[in-house]
Amino acid sequence: MTDSDPGRLTISRATLDDWQVVSGWAADEGWNPGLRDAPSFFAQDPDGFFIGRVDGEPVSAISVVNYDDVYAFLGFYLVRPDVRGLGYGLATWRKALAHAGKRTVGLDGVVAQQDNYRRSGFELAHRTIRYAGPVPGGAPRAARVLPVEAAGLRAITAYDAASYPADRPRFLESWLTAPGHRALARIVDGRVTGYGVLRPARGALRVGPLFADSRADAEELFDALTAETDGMPVVIDVPESQPHAVALAETRGMKPTSETARMYTGPVRDLAEERIFGVTTLELG
Repeated sequence: MTDSDPGRLTISRATLDDWQVVSGWAADEGWNPGLRDAPSFFAQDPDGFFIGRVDGEPVSAISVVNYDDVYAFLGFYLVRPDVRGLGYGLATWRKALAHAGKRTVGLDGVVAQQDNYRRSGFELAHRTIRYAGPVPGGAPRAARVLPVEAAGLRAITAYDAASYPADRPRFLESWLTAPGHRALARIVDGRVTGYGVLRPARGALRVGPLFADSRADAEELFDALTAETDGMPVVIDVPESQPHAVALAETRGMKPTSETARMYTGPVRDLAEERIFGVTTLELG
């Protein structure tokens, strides 16, 4: 299929079944999303996923997920390789971005697209470096690192909100309990001092988010999350602007493999950036 008339494109909201195809495209690009990400993504905003078709065949996709009345996140901006340059991506982008309305929109942009995003009104907040590799593992879990159930969803949601531009209880309720996800919190005197999630991806395990009060808290959580990885590569996306996060990844023997840029179209609320040791996902922020 190489018809260059973007007028033949039909764009509709995607279903979970559609998103299995799109997730495969993302994996082919090397993004390697988690194996069970989609249900949690759709739990946040089921109307925020769009797919373009020509003659019934999927050719383009994007997500614009609304978190609240002021913030949305754009991800999964993809066009099938054999039909790139024909206008399908831009048409899908415009249709989906309208879903955000007047909200500030965030994204994690690959290097090749960052100039295009700037021309669309996105401004750089920080670079994000992907670190990957096998980690030592085998360390006993620290006594204060417990399953997130010990803290409760309300406490985790409140902690998460300090390091994310919006409250996201619907997403977290699914993310923390999804099959195959391992979610741990560090709790001191009844107070959460950090939490993290490990999830399976293609040929690797992904850490995200990893939010913590200090590097020591983050290290205990990271080591507990990765204690039983059995040599499988671990991947974490780290804000370059957070030197303690970079140091944590490097001291665990992980190596930088790629980079993206966190960009926004407008202001976001103040964040405890020093707590961000690992981004949740590049697809949903």
